[in-house]
Amino acid sequence: MNQQHAVKPEWKAEKIWTRDFLLICLANFFVFLGFQMTLPTLPLFVKELGGSDQLIGMIVGIFTFSALLLRPYAGHALESKGRQFVYMVGLVIFVLSVGSYAFITSIFFLFLMRVVQGVGWGFSTTAGGTIATDLIPPKRRGEGMGYFGLSGNLALAFGPSLGLTLAGKISFTQLFLICGLLGFVALLLATKIRYKKVEQSPEKSVTVKFDIFEKTAIRPSLLLFFITVTFGGIASFLPLYAEQKHIAGIELYFLVYAIFLMVSRTFAGRIYDTKGHKYVFLPGTILIFAAMILLSWLPNVTVMLIAAGLYGLGFGSVQPALQAWAVDEAPSNRKGMANATFFSFFDLGVGIGAILFGLLADWFGYQSIYATAAVSVALSMLLYVYLLVRKPAT
Repeated sequence: MNQQHAVKPEWKAEKIWTRDFLLICLANFFVFLGFQMTLPTLPLFVKELGGSDQLIGMIVGIFTFSALLLRPYAGHALESKGRQFVYMVGLVIFVLSVGSYAFITSIFFLFLMRVVQGVGWGFSTTAGGTIATDLIPPKRRGEGMGYFGLSGNLALAFGPSLGLTLAGKISFTQLFLICGLLGFVALLLATKIRYKKVEQSPEKSVTVKFDIFEKTAIRPSLLLFFITVTFGGIASFLPLYAEQKHIAGIELYFLVYAIFLMVSRTFAGRIYDTKGHKYVFLPGTILIFAAMILLSWLPNVTVMLIAAGLYGLGFGSVQPALQAWAVDEAPSNRKGMANATFFSFFDLGVGIGAILFGLLADWFGYQSIYATAAVSVALSMLLYVYLLVRKPAT
């Protein structure tokens, strides 16, 4: 009897799908669904308000920069105030800001509320990733983060296409109220999670309060930066690019991308756990690079959907592996800051990409966006090889 009792906690420690892990995945799904529905529809909303391609890039970019600025503070607050406090604050701000889009009639106020939304997004996603990290057994972190990422990818499977479909059938006011309501569902689910208690470290009193990143997470985060630059081009301009080329079925692009992203989650995390990032990163980035080349060409809907599948497989393999790498190397009392660092570079890539691509679209047309994105992915691959030579991958 005693022996059986001793084995049970060990078995439970290796289990990924606990009640709380399921709740954080569901909460993540709903907040990402609300967010993903706005991604392809905001450029259309900006156009309706009279904005240019350059303004679209600025509005997408400022969101990520405000999230970027707040993530280090979110990382510190996760270790001092606790996971629940940061997550709840982030979700409340997200719900209020997205819901406010329903009542906006000028680009200035949209710009302002995008800044506010970035604050909520920075807090909620940093906290969500850290909470998931807490709940996953360390030996299965790559696999577990893949499953957690899958909750966001499921939202991606439905969000953009649902948003674009609804934008053609209902008003933007109704659409953005629905997005805010989805965030509210995430908030309700988050109240049911049992959160990890904050570990009070003796060194905390002497830790520098204004450090803005976790140094052990820099390498994987920097690699991610060059990859997420591509996001700005897809989320902000692909619907407009497809319309310009008279290619129907942009909703299918996001659906195919998400399906292949989910497929990659079923095996990429396990490969990372058993073989390390060197078996995941380069194959994944080669697929992303190929997708960008195809989008820069984009002769028809078939090529667009092939690019969607390649991009989904590539990014779905690379992102959870890099996040697990970033968290694995961080000290136990710096996991929150490691996640904050990781997502800060994610935001920086998206923000710089959106602003840069807005300028490129104005100057050279949409095609130049994806050729430039391919160069950015190639830079990430070269940097990885350089890091591999300097310090062998594990």
